[in-house]
Amino acid sequence: MRREAPDWRPSASLEVLKQRAALYGAVRSFFAARGVLEVETPILSRHATVDRHIDSFAVSAPHASRLAPDVFLHTSPEFAMKRLLAAGSGPIWQIARVFRADEQGRHHNPEFSMLEWYRPGFDHHDLMDEVAELLAACGVPGGCGRLSYCEAFQRHAGFDPFTADAADLRSRLRAHGIDEPLGLTHDEIGDRDFWLDLWMSRVVGPRLGTDTPEFIYDFPASQAALARVRKDDPPVAERFELFWTGIELANGFHELTDAAEQERRFRADQAWRRARGRVAPPYDVNLIAALAHGMPPCAGVALGLDRLLMLRLGLACVADTLSFAADRA
Repeated sequence: MRREAPDWRPSASLEVLKQRAALYGAVRSFFAARGVLEVETPILSRHATVDRHIDSFAVSAPHASRLAPDVFLHTSPEFAMKRLLAAGSGPIWQIARVFRADEQGRHHNPEFSMLEWYRPGFDHHDLMDEVAELLAACGVPGGCGRLSYCEAFQRHAGFDPFTADAADLRSRLRAHGIDEPLGLTHDEIGDRDFWLDLWMSRVVGPRLGTDTPEFIYDFPASQAALARVRKDDPPVAERFELFWTGIELANGFHELTDAAEQERRFRADQAWRRARGRVAPPYDVNLIAALAHGMPPCAGVALGLDRLLMLRLGLACVADTLSFAADRA
């Protein structure tokens, strides 16, 4: 049987590649005008993310290597950039190639381009302002809307997410006519955040940013990730996400600077992964040491440049923005 020849051609057109170059130029001009330092941090790390919903690529090193038996391709430059902040870098930014296992589809590629920056002295509201200014500088018209997490649920789902427990969220989802995933475990059924995430992905998120990009901010404290928790009633995590046409573009935090609390969260995430039979890689002890030394109060954000380019140009999928998507790499 004759074997079909591989498609060697680029995934993106030449015009799109020119638009990508122009986007990168606009980003560099934006930060240069504000005196924010461009940095570069390692792609390979001895540690990995222990995030409950993100998996790292492990890279096996030869026995003769001075590296650990396994090193990891980073899923974000966040931890290394925070170490630079603790060392006195001041405001910093970079465009990084990042890698996440099992992420490929219309809006995903296992390797993608992330714009990440940190602003000492900013909180998450200050940083939302700057993200909106960056989008305008990159040719996104119309400004950005802004809703709290609670307001977004009340507007698009019809209830207060802070007062609903797991059983209530589950029954409301059924009443909304949305089928729940098959084969749920006992832990998932009783996990309030599991159901909130399902509501966000199926109902609330797709309705955000339908005309112009839209921020949601002040998440449940249980979804703090690497953000500070503000002691409101109920407590909220000082983080935000940015959506455009229902697609998540950015994730930002008023950053946690407490080393002990960050280590506690890392260990809790490892325990969560182990309990579900998932790999629990080593967390970044260098980040904990940097936080213990002292990282300045700051806000930081990661923004997906492939998705931004896709949406700004009206393309069908992120593969159309890439020189070579994963199936042609």
